[in-house]
Amino acid sequence: MENKIKNLLQFYLLATELKDKIRSGWKVWNIDRQRIESVAEHIYGTCILAISIDSQFELDIDLYKVIIMLVLHEIEEIKIGDLTPFDKVTKEEKRKIGKQAVEEVLSTLDKKVQYIELIEEFENMKTKESIFAKMCDKLEADIQCKLYCEEKSIDINRKENAHLLKDSRVQKLLNNGEKTVADLFIENDRPIYTEKVFEEIANYIKDNDLLNLKKE
Repeated sequence: MENKIKNLLQFYLLATELKDKIRSGWKVWNIDRQRIESVAEHIYGTCILAISIDSQFELDIDLYKVIIMLVLHEIEEIKIGDLTPFDKVTKEEKRKIGKQAVEEVLSTLDKKVQYIELIEEFENMKTKESIFAKMCDKLEADIQCKLYCEEKSIDINRKENAHLLKDSRVQKLLNNGEKTVADLFIENDRPIYTEKVFEEIANYIKDNDLLNLKKE
């Protein structure tokens, strides 16, 4: 019993370090805000989003499985940090070091194999639950970016962001007429939104004022 308690607490203490890890993407875009979202807050947001979408639409998913995926999908960042597309790390390299990090973090849990398999399922995006979870992950970031843009915390025209606008991916989106960082996030993620519900939510986020929606 004592050893099981020790093992679960070791995992808990390691995993909850994400409470203090700031999401790197916001720092990349030179956010001007006293308090910035942590990785743990992003994870909470993805779970709330999954619950909300499952409540409103009949998508025939195993919500429990989705929530476990979302709760665990960022634990690699405890070891490797929150890598962004601007960090010049290939997807293959990120998957390799991420898998090793996941195995280290989960090493004290009896159900580690089961949880590792769920994280791999999430990454592979071949089941309806993993696809749904991945779309929630991206959509939550799009929502948060739109909120930061609306409150003027992120400005695409800040001189500190000039070098980011030279990135080929960003250039392509700008040439398509996107004008805010939130627009860039949404349009970059749009190919992932293979479920019509997610596409419609993304459109609504892009076209409406979310801060006013909170006040209604």
